[in-house]
Amino acid sequence: MRQKEEQLQELSAQYDWPAVEYDESLTASGAILRRLDVDKLRAELWLPIAWDADSAEVIACTPDDPALLARIRSTLGVDDLRFRVAIPADLVRLIENSADLNGHFPVNGGRTPLAKVRTYLAGQRTQYSTQRTRFARSRTGLALARTGLTFVSIAVAFLRLFGGGTLLLFEIPLLVLGMLAIIDGIVWYWPARHESRRIKEYLPYAVPEEYSALDVTDPGGSLNFQRSPIVPGAAALRQNWDALSPVERRRFLANDRTDLAEERTILAYLRVMMAKARTGLAFARTGVAFAGIGIGFVRKFPPGPWSVFDWSLILIGTLMLIEGFLWYRPGRSAGNQALDAVRSKLDKMGPWDRIFPSLCLYARGIDPRLEAHATVARPGVYATTGLAWERTTLADKRNTMSRLRTIMARARTGMAFIRTGFSVMTVGAGLFVYFHFAGHVDVLWTIFDLVLVVTGLYLIADGLHWYLPAEKIKRRSHYVDESFEIADADYSLPQSVWKRTHYRYDN
Repeated sequence: MRQKEEQLQELSAQYDWPAVEYDESLTASGAILRRLDVDKLRAELWLPIAWDADSAEVIACTPDDPALLARIRSTLGVDDLRFRVAIPADLVRLIENSADLNGHFPVNGGRTPLAKVRTYLAGQRTQYSTQRTRFARSRTGLALARTGLTFVSIAVAFLRLFGGGTLLLFEIPLLVLGMLAIIDGIVWYWPARHESRRIKEYLPYAVPEEYSALDVTDPGGSLNFQRSPIVPGAAALRQNWDALSPVERRRFLANDRTDLAEERTILAYLRVMMAKARTGLAFARTGVAFAGIGIGFVRKFPPGPWSVFDWSLILIGTLMLIEGFLWYRPGRSAGNQALDAVRSKLDKMGPWDRIFPSLCLYARGIDPRLEAHATVARPGVYATTGLAWERTTLADKRNTMSRLRTIMARARTGMAFIRTGFSVMTVGAGLFVYFHFAGHVDVLWTIFDLVLVVTGLYLIADGLHWYLPAEKIKRRSHYVDESFEIADADYSLPQSVWKRTHYRYDN
């Protein structure tokens, strides 16, 4: 095989233009590339490195090709062309380096497009966080509404049992406070009802193990995700990590951070859907309280003017139950998807495992830990590429914590099932016990009470089915401990020598 220098000399002599070889410092400006199609440049093998209104300087492999010259002049809109010549392999690398791409990477695999995607995903996660906060506020409002219903129920029961008189001094304030609490609680809840319709769907999907770049668009407010085909040779290129240039390494790391950001966004979506389910269950529990009190009044007191109030409570409670369980169903699906998503990542190799310990260093019999801790490696060893690597490993840690938060959200949702089950079971058991002891036994009402008890027990069992696996995974996490530490990051030094502050659980 001829030496590269001989090839370049022959090219220069053949076309009478200076020859160039691949050099990371030789790039076209971003202003030039933004006006051109990178894939077309790779296919036609030419790259303008200077371009103004009258002339252009272009690197090409065959500058005497009439068809190529016509395409270049038509694309750039100039007649005065100066050339440099290069071999095809070097020219492809120069084009990809100018576009900030590794070999065969798609255009959306450059660091700038990936940074835009990560910024978009960060904004989406912020929106999901805002929605979870609003759902939490609505659950607080519903708790206030249930407290107000308790006040109203006590006041009405006293009024119907003992009448007016001096007790009005107690009954009227209690009734007013209860009504105000119910109204205030519903006001807190109502914005979440509108928010539930604005949740952008971001469901998990199969991501190929090999390298592919993520592209996200938002046409008309609806997320659209596209992944490039698997890039041939990317896995082998990455495995030879120590042979890559710093820029080539940073491109891989940028893609890693984008994939990690997408996973965090998917988990954030699943958490917001579970938060919606918990809000729906809180609404259902409020409906159980309304309907249970209305049923108790209907069965306790004879028909009369108060019957309108009793049946209104039953109707309101039934409608709340229906809406609450409509919110619950999508959250149930999200909880199951969350568990599958977290389990699928438990034993997967992350960016840290792919890079350190370095397979290339091991292959040459060099211990990378000793090399990284050597005295000569300490001052400024991280630099730009090291900072990119550190950001990637920190993103990987954030994903580990995000998976833990998702599992804990699933456990909280299971506890919401259990609380709702206890509410339903308590209403059924309370009605059954009270009216049997009071001697007001009716077969249909007894069946109704028992159905409530069985439904409540089912919800409790279902909640435990959600809660226990989540707790098992949570205990496997090294982030759940009686104490923790915070590292004082100094990126001019290896992570192993960073100072750390320890916090005990009892501080």
